Amino acid sequence: MLSQSISAIRGDLSNITAPPFVLDTKSTVELPGFWGERPSVFVAPASSQDPAERALLVLRWFLSSLRNQQYSGRAPGQGVKKPLNAFLGELFIARWEDEAGLTRLVCEQVSHHPPVTACRLWNEEHGVSAEGYTRQEISFSGNLNIKQIGHAIVHLSRHNESFLIPLPDVKVKSIITGSPYPELEGTYYIPSTNGYMSTIVFGSKGLFSSSSKKHSFEAKVYREGEEGSPLYTVTGNWDGVFVTHDVRTDTEIDRFDVETAKTTPLVTDPLDEQDPWESRRAWHDVRQALQRGDMQGAADAKSKLENGQRDLHKNDPDGKSWERLFYATVPHDEVAERLAKKI
Repeated sequence: MLSQSISAIRGDLSNITAPPFVLDTKSTVELPGFWGERPSVFVAPASSQDPAERALLVLRWFLSSLRNQQYSGRAPGQGVKKPLNAFLGELFIARWEDEAGLTRLVCEQVSHHPPVTACRLWNEEHGVSAEGYTRQEISFSGNLNIKQIGHAIVHLSRHNESFLIPLPDVKVKSIITGSPYPELEGTYYIPSTNGYMSTIVFGSKGLFSSSSKKHSFEAKVYREGEEGSPLYTVTGNWDGVFVTHDVRTDTEIDRFDVETAKTTPLVTDPLDEQDPWESRRAWHDVRQALQRGDMQGAADAKSKLENGQRDLHKNDPDGKSWERLFYATVPHDEVAERLAKKI
């Protein structure tokens, strides 16, 4: 029934309301949090004195975050669920504290039509930050196709370097069979200001082989203009194990297991100390109902919140006059534009 309902809809589905039984307990504004769940991996590039290795470590951080981003922190065997649609002005403020020090995250839903989330992740002690935005366009053609529009800029202040981070498009497959799972496809690049580039190929056609495996990828790091002579290769599965080789010495230098690699618990303020616009307080009743399996309660709580938002914005339904709290629109991003020209 769900697949029949989706297939009957044309155009962008990103704002379509899904039935409660397919909803996740997280809002879309929370999803950038998976970038920060391994702070030591996030800040590792800052400690390297080798620019090629720094490019490799940025690539490793990007790859290590993919599984939980795509499965919204769920085990792959649990499949995927649709995140709650963030409302205009919704905030998600979080932090991680471990051996890497204090890492912070601030996310804000800065637009509703189209839905856009802006975020900044940073660790002052190591001088590492990631800042960007994302919006999604969702369509159905047998699979659920999620086109991600946006990017992030990772900046290493110790080295005055920046990296342009892509947001891969996603296909959610096997919806009709009832066992949906996400798959990444296509070729993406991570250009940098230090003269090194990473290329990642997801899906059926790889850089080094023509084999097709679920959740597979192949990647390489090389000097700009020398793609045929990679310094490092990384191959494997973004939901499992991926292996890094130093091509120059023909040796394996790293094996990363996403399943067992340590993550640091995300911390938010206690619910009663959060602002009413913060995600986990705003969606609390919906989350509680979903967690206890009360679908009617979830639907009622969700409708109450969404109707309240509609009433709030009834004179400005597109949110054109909405004043953002943490972020502002800029006409140009010179760093992003300069890096994009390298692709």
